Amino acid sequence: MQRDGDHLTIRFGDRPIVLPAPLDALMENLIAGRRGHTLLDTPGAWLFPGRFPGQPLSGDRLVVRLRALGIQPRQDRATALFTLASEVPAAILARMLGIHRSVAVQWQQASGGDWAAYAAEVATSPVRTRPDR
Repeated sequence: MQRDGDHLTIRFGDRPIVLPAPLDALMENLIAGRRGHTLLDTPGAWLFPGRFPGQPLSGDRLVVRLRALGIQPRQDRATALFTLASEVPAAILARMLGIHRSVAVQWQQASGGDWAAYAAEVATSPVRTRPDR
């Protein structure tokens, strides 16, 4: 994570994502209070440090922790994907998630999504230019 003025970014893969307020403050609090679960008790670079030095928390352990907080990650993930499928064209959904187009089309049909509405909204919205990198 990196603070750049008023913006806090986090990197998942190769792209940094700007965290909006108040999520940015919550994330900074999480990082400040995190601790390792090893004999050395150093969290390293991982947001959710695991049991072994230099390793992240496993997916299974993360699910256990989330369930203890009342969060059902698999159900919530499915809901988020279903909602996304109803709002974005199948071709974009497939490219964003790295799934086959036919699967994206099935998700979109199941969610009752209408890509024509999306295309109309994009066509009428102002053009945003990307800053030079």
